[in-house]
Amino acid sequence: MCIAVPGEIVEILDADRGIVDYGDLRQEVRITLVEDLQIGEWVQVHAGWAIGRISREKALENLETIREVYALVYGEV
Repeated sequence: MCIAVPGEIVEILDADRGIVDYGDLRQEVRITLVEDLQIGEWVQVHAGWAIGRISREKALENLETIREVYALVYGEV
């Protein structure tokens, strides 16, 4: 099973790399698997690769679910 985490593209470094903002962390990711990405779009990231677009609405919903699961497993964030 793979888990992809949603994040917002905040910078495009070059044709292969971009910076994704997860809310409390920014990370350089590979963007070559998703065509024509623009700053402000949301993507699903797995193992350092943007693997697909996701709506902002769905991304925020998924992030909240991830936070809830984390809180259940490890205690409040």
